[in-house]
Amino acid sequence: MTDREASRLYIDGVLRTAEGGKVYSVESPANASSAGTAADASHSDVDAAIAAARRAFDETDWSTNLALRTQFLRRWQKAMQDLADAWRERIMAESGCTRLMTHLLHLDKPLEMMSWPITVAEQYEWERELGLALPMGNATRRLVVKEAAGVVGAITPWNVPLQINIAKAASALAAGCTVVLKAAPDTPWAAALMGEAAARAELPPGVFNVITSQDKATLGEQMVTDPRIDVISFTGSTAVGKRIMEAAAPTLKRVFLELGGKSANIILDDADLPTALQTGAGVCFHAGQGCAITTRLLVPRSRYEEAIAMLKDMFEAVPFGDPTSMEQVMGPIVSRAQYDRVLDYVEIGKAEGARLMTGGEGLLAQTGGYYIQPTVFADVSNDMRIAQEEIFGPVLVVIPFEDDDDAVRIANESVYGLSGAIQSADPERALRLARRLRVGTISINGGAYFGPDAPFGGYKQSGVGREMGLEGFEEFLQTKTIGL
Repeated sequence: MTDREASRLYIDGVLRTAEGGKVYSVESPANASSAGTAADASHSDVDAAIAAARRAFDETDWSTNLALRTQFLRRWQKAMQDLADAWRERIMAESGCTRLMTHLLHLDKPLEMMSWPITVAEQYEWERELGLALPMGNATRRLVVKEAAGVVGAITPWNVPLQINIAKAASALAAGCTVVLKAAPDTPWAAALMGEAAARAELPPGVFNVITSQDKATLGEQMVTDPRIDVISFTGSTAVGKRIMEAAAPTLKRVFLELGGKSANIILDDADLPTALQTGAGVCFHAGQGCAITTRLLVPRSRYEEAIAMLKDMFEAVPFGDPTSMEQVMGPIVSRAQYDRVLDYVEIGKAEGARLMTGGEGLLAQTGGYYIQPTVFADVSNDMRIAQEEIFGPVLVVIPFEDDDDAVRIANESVYGLSGAIQSADPERALRLARRLRVGTISINGGAYFGPDAPFGGYKQSGVGREMGLEGFEEFLQTKTIGL
């Protein structure tokens, strides 16, 4: 147990404890022990946060005063950057990310990315003229106006919490919405940091609110069903996303869902194999806990045995186990429940007849944390569970293909459609294949599609809508057409 002060809720412009002073323990996956405590919100706390956000939207000029919004959002961004180093150890402790990762997507980079939606709000075309027409026989001037959608309930996951928290909250607030952010139980501190910074920046009361709780379902359900919330923005599993869509239906609120993935990385027969195979090690990034990670590796059958031999050597050389390292991208699995789930999938793969080339062992007894060896399965067919279901761990399945058409067929043979990758010596050939994949994001030869200006989201059961980019900003807007 550490002596860190318990993090607090942020509701209606005030940093405060949860109802009754209730807190819960936050576990560090690197050593399976308590890293500190966080405020454990109640249904009454959530009700207060929703009421504050509703009041701030309905009774203040936040939604209509663009200059005010951008001024406060820049102050908030600066306050978070000023607090970053003080919160870095907590961010590492709660998620298990390595120190290197905090200088990337787990802390520093998301704070930089926040500038983009603020600038977009300043430059956005909030009104446009359609011109004069005679739609019903009388001369009419038509005006199209973009307005804030209302109160946003943002429900976020534990895998890359600060980046996703900021992607949702910054765009929603820049668009003129007010926000209630509910953090994942495992990672409350990435949200609590935002609340403390909001207090320092003196954001107007109610425009942004932070809820942390060990409750895994009922507080989120409360937000989804509350008619005072106009938009739900959720990132998490497909199963929970389906439940959210169902629960939101009675109030017909807008729902954005960024869900699971089982993305394919296609190595074409003209690619330099040793270089191309290095992209397969992406499943070791944050221990495979990323929805867009390409966890299915498709390799030409003619080079299959050569490829899996190289992968075995490569994965056995991946360093992990020291979360303080600036050299490592792989930390532990976030919790004991997830650790057990990933190891269950390793057993499923063996039972299905896949060949375990390397890894597959849990290292809790040896390390004291929820570490799992980087794992490679060969002899995988695309109908196996390990090829179709999202494992969310450092597990790569390697599938052979015959030709380009076969590779596209295998890649698209999935209920998911979040991401993908193609490796080829011929960029035009790769681009032709990319256009045939039913996915929302694709990397060709290591090209980075991810950024605050680039829309992110998927096809099929990978979600509804887009986050970030202009499309993500517009998720938080309504359209009004006026005839004069």
